[in-house]
Amino acid sequence: MTHAVTKQHSKKASAAAATIPHVVEDCMGFVQLYNDGTVSRLKDIDFLKFNLPRIRDDAVSYKDCLYDEPHGLHLRIYKPVSDRRDGGGRRKKLPILVYLHGGGFCLGSRDWPNFHNSCQRLASGLDVVVVAPDYRLAPEHRLPAAVDDGEAVMYWLKAQATASCGEGYEEDWLAPEGVDFDRVFVMGDSSGGNIAHQLAVRFGSGSPGLAPVRVRGFVLLAPFFGGVDRTESEEGPREEMLSLEDLDRFWRLALPIGENRDHWLANPLGYLSSSPEAATKVDLDPILLIVGSRELLKDRAKEYAVKLREMGNVAEYVEIEGEQHGFFTNDPYSEVLSTKVIEVVGKFMYKGDY
Repeated sequence: MTHAVTKQHSKKASAAAATIPHVVEDCMGFVQLYNDGTVSRLKDIDFLKFNLPRIRDDAVSYKDCLYDEPHGLHLRIYKPVSDRRDGGGRRKKLPILVYLHGGGFCLGSRDWPNFHNSCQRLASGLDVVVVAPDYRLAPEHRLPAAVDDGEAVMYWLKAQATASCGEGYEEDWLAPEGVDFDRVFVMGDSSGGNIAHQLAVRFGSGSPGLAPVRVRGFVLLAPFFGGVDRTESEEGPREEMLSLEDLDRFWRLALPIGENRDHWLANPLGYLSSSPEAATKVDLDPILLIVGSRELLKDRAKEYAVKLREMGNVAEYVEIEGEQHGFFTNDPYSEVLSTKVIEVVGKFMYKGDY
């Protein structure tokens, strides 16, 4: 009898312990998911601890604006301070670069120093207007929320292009005399690179649904793709700031509940890559992939480039020797490396004339 009572008390204690909120997923200390579904986010981040100071670039101005009122989502516009003039003295229209930040779908914003600095560098180095949106993050908002937000940004851009002249423009920094809506590029870093791929598939070659906006190409900087079967680079040495377990955790937090890494939102080459969009839109705008040679994600980017070419698409693959994940965004003003990235992207955007 005594033994039975002890067992019963033990079960009750276990059940009581299970109801006490406790962390089941800890994302680098920035985000914690509890067993009851609640999420805790670190708000006051000391970025200097990660050697990520906020850099002032006097060659670039920026401003924030709301692009999705229902979800409270903002974006930041960066533009070069100096007007560019053609041979006849007319003001040059600048291309638009939509920049989608990284963070494993769980971290980041337009205001994080690494992404803010990168956008400044892109604006000044490429002579473009950069549009950098925030998007909803997992696990509070699992995929495809981030992709849907990326799509919303593109339709917001279309609204700017189709508004009437003068005061009819909702955003004066995107007035037609200053920007060229016929030369729009989408660039994504890490998870932002995955979103860029999803947008390329959703809109298809020529982006007819966005007219008069015309997307001319996509730049995927170390895109965050996944898969159940490991690649050789994933099984290699961990990176200084990133491990395979980190990548797996991001997927557990970001993918729809019950799905694995072969879901088409993670693996563009997986068994679910024949999603409705992928099955009907295989003709894509040109895509440039840039990865570090020591990245865990390297092989997936390379396989993706090969597959795109097999499908008849234009896909350029550039590997930066000796570099790991975040090689551009962690130091976008480095004299040699960032200049190399700017040069590669510039040639892609300006068709070699850069």
